[in-house]
This record gives sequence, C-alpha cells and structure tokens, in this order.
Amino acid sequence: MAPPSASAGTRDWTGFARLFVRVAVGLLAGYLALAFVIDPYDSGRSTLLSAGAVRPQGPRTAAALRGRDPAFEGAVFGNSHIQLIEPARLTAATGIPFVQLSVPATGPGEQLALLAWFLRHHPQPKALVLSVDDLWCTDDPALPNDKPFPFWLYSHDPLAYARGLLRLPVAQEVVGRIGWLLGARRRQARADGWWDYEPDYLMLGDLDGERFRAARETSAPEEAAPGRAGPGFPAAARLSEALATLPEDTAMVAVLPPVYAPGARRLPVTAGARSPPGARAVWAAALPTVEARIRAAPVRMRMVMLRLRF
Repeated sequence: MAPPSASAGTRDWTGFARLFVRVAVGLLAGYLALAFVIDPYDSGRSTLLSAGAVRPQGPRTAAALRGRDPAFEGAVFGNSHIQLIEPARLTAATGIPFVQLSVPATGPGEQLALLAWFLRHHPQPKALVLSVDDLWCTDDPALPNDKPFPFWLYSHDPLAYARGLLRLPVAQEVVGRIGWLLGARRRQARADGWWDYEPDYLMLGDLDGERFRAARETSAPEEAAPGRAGPGFPAAARLSEALATLPEDTAMVAVLPPVYAPGARRLPVTAGARSPPGARAVWAAALPTVEARIRAAPVRMRMVMLRLRF
C-alpha cells in the first residue's frame, strides 16, 4: 500500500478547515437567529415571544421593555440620586402614568441613551423628569461612563444590536428567558420600575462606618476638578437636541438632586460670589448653560431646582 502523499494530507486539512468554518458560521447564525427571536430583554425587536411583563433583572436592561411600554406617558431619568422617586405617587399627583427609568451609577451618556429610547417609542410624551447632577458637568464630549452599560441594547444600529447578542452574559440571558417563558409561574418585576434600594444598602451594615462618614463629611476642594469646570458642557447640548424633538405641550422637569451639607456649603449666595469649588458644587457653574440650552428648545419647561440639605 502506497503511503499518503503530502498533497493528499494538505487536501484533508483544507477540507477539515472548510468544514469547521461552515459549522462555526452555521452555529453562529443559528444562535443569532434564536437570540433575535427570543429577544432576551424584550426590546420589541422581535415580538413573537413578547410576554408583556418584566422578568426580574437589573434596571440597566429592564428599561428596554419599560421604556417602550405604551401604558406610560411620563418617565423619570437619572441615577440613584432620583431613583427613590416613586412613579405611582407622581401618577397619583398628575394623572400622568409615570415609569421610573433611573439606573444607578450612570451619567449623562447613559441617561440620554435611555431618554432617546423612551422618545423613540413615545414621540409625544406628556411629561419628563430628569435629574441633572454634578456628573453632567463634564467637558468631555464622549460623555464616558464609569460602569458597564448596554448601549447596544438601545441603539438604532442593527449591527450594534447583533454584536451585543454575541456577549456571553447575553447568551446566558437567552437561556434564562427561555426557562422563564416555559415556566408555569413566571416571577415578574414591577412594570413601573419602582425599586426602593435603601433596604439593600442598609443590609451592607457599614454605611455609617468611618470610611463612609469621612467621605460624607469631606468638604469640597478649593478648585474644580479638571475637565469639569466648563465653559462648555456637551451633555447640555445633547439634551437640547433631544428636547427639540418634543411637542410644545410636553412638560419637562429638571431636578437638581439633594447634596449633602458639606458638599453644598460653598455654594455662592450672591451674584458677585466667585465660582463655587468642588465636583458637587461645580454644577452651579453649569446651570446657566443647561438652563439656556433647555429653554431654547421648543418645549414648555418647568425648571424645578431642589437644593436640599440633610
């Protein structure tokens, strides 16, 4: 029997490589098709298996369903600084069905993405509430985020969404959602996004410890942090662009959330006072720019500035 030639071995490896690539591409395409149909976060891109209920999950991804729910005509945006605003109380006070779309540890980039998502599905909202805190006082037009955020989930770009589906945690969510859809008793989160996080933080047990106490009692520095003193604030420009698309009868409430006393101690009290120092206090320098840009948009504004000390 003649020994196999080198060319025959090369052909075998070439055939194997081609088969491997075909199988890999087939598996990838099959997974993407399955993930698209399952729609792990119920974003509405595929409604075939939409359950119309929020599966228990973090607010970063739960906002995909809550933000497109037609039952709501108003929304609250921000981070933990405004997350304890209960939407049901706003609804009772105004008659406008509100949803809470605040996400902890987010800044203007993430909040503007959620605002765009909500407006995409609610082009004529009755009211919007936005918490504009010191994180909005950045000179960086990229509006960088400190914590991971699924921008792909709220993107207009189908390719960005497809790339997001390829992440391992998302694949795990696909499996989890299949199990949830097949379950006899589906656990559901609140549709309006209300989550009182205070008990969870209290369970940590060390919020009154020395480290947190020292952080709370530290006074604002003499100079504003680099990149946070203006004069330009790109987040304000982005917000103005978003508000320009709203109907004139949409009510917009901009909230300056509470600041612990040491951080607010140096806020100016007269028009002639020098610019306030510190990361928290630098908001006062950004406020005129934000107000001017917001007021320039064709939308009825209700600027509610809350400076609470506790």
